[in-house]
Parts: sequence; C-alpha cells; structure tokens
Amino acid sequence: MTPQPGSPVNQASLKQERAAKRTKKLEEYHRQQKRGKRNRLIGIIGGAVAAAAIVALLVTTFVLAPKAANYAGGGAGDASTIDGVETFTNTAGHIETPVTYEQTPPAGGEHASQWLNCGVYEQAVPNENAVHALEHGAIWVTYDPSISAAELDTLKAELPSTYVVLSPFEGIPAPIVLSGWNAQLQVDSADDPRIAEFFTEFWKSVNVPENSAPCSGGLDAPGKA
Repeated sequence: MTPQPGSPVNQASLKQERAAKRTKKLEEYHRQQKRGKRNRLIGIIGGAVAAAAIVALLVTTFVLAPKAANYAGGGAGDASTIDGVETFTNTAGHIETPVTYEQTPPAGGEHASQWLNCGVYEQAVPNENAVHALEHGAIWVTYDPSISAAELDTLKAELPSTYVVLSPFEGIPAPIVLSGWNAQLQVDSADDPRIAEFFTEFWKSVNVPENSAPCSGGLDAPGKA
C-alpha cells in the first residue's frame, strides 16, 4: 500500500531528508572554517617569513655596502708630511676658453667660471670645470681607464662622500693620481696608505683660493653616476 501525503511515513521521511541536509550543510560549514583557518595561518607564516627576509636583506645591504671614508677636513695643505707629493704655483682666474695646463691631470690654474659638481663620473670630465672644484677645496681623483673593477672599488672605498671628483683620465703618468689645489700625488695602487694621508692634509684645505665654497649647484658633466 502506497503511503499517502501527510501520512506519518511521509513526514518521517521528510524529517530524515531535512536532517541529512542540515548535517551535510553543517559538515561543509566546518570544512570551510578549517580551510579558512589554515589559509590564514599560512598567510601569517608566509608574511612573517617575507618580513624576516626583508629585514635580513636590509641588514646585509647595510653591513656590506661600502661606507664613505671619514676625514676631518680643513687641513693646512702641507706637502712635506707626505712622501711623493708635488706642489705647484698655479694662479687662479676665470676664463671661458680652453686652457692648456702644465700638469696632467691639472692641479690648478685658470679655469671655467662654473665649477664641476663633485661626485663619481664614469667618463672624462672637462678640465676647466674640475679645476674650479679644486679651487673650492675638492680633491680630483683620476685613474687610468685600464685599472680593474676591483681596484676601482678599493679606490672608491677611500673616498669621502663629498668634495671629491672621481673620473677616468687618459694618459695620466700613474694608475691613480690625486690632485688638490697646487698639489698632486701619484700612486700605483688603490691600497696605497698615502691616499688617506693626502685627503687628511688637502681635502677641504683652508689654503685654497675659495675655501668652503660649494661643491654642488654647478655643472654635472656627462657620465655622472
């Protein structure tokens, strides 16, 4: 005999079906909750790992980054304290035409009215503008373009962060030549201790024609890094 609608048998079947659906929905809800918790945990762990990696990278970069050498500045420019320093008697004066200098690289003399901004240059810079930077107390560090990348990195580590021009120079008499106003030092390698001695004595010297004049706000030559 077929159960009639509304009979106790049909009502029991409907209750069972509804109960089964509720159970299924409840199970799906719990599964979604577990997946959500797991995904949040994975996100937290991943974020923590990424943050730790960033911190480690920043620390490594800070530790390994080359630091600018620290010199007091304001030296008297006394060449007698350093073996091998040559001194000259070039006069100062502004000129708007090319200059033939007595020293290679130049270490003073007439120069352009606009100074060269201090910094690292990967190309040769105009002599007349670089000499004006020397007049302000900067040191012009020139190197033969044939020196190795490692030697150049060692040289950069010897330099202060300002009042210095670094540039290649064809035909210089030594692998590295340091020029201050009316003073010059030739060295064969970047680890020569006299480089630091030269900076100590001649960097921002009080005995340049325009002591404390700026080394920025002038000319940026091509090749500035």
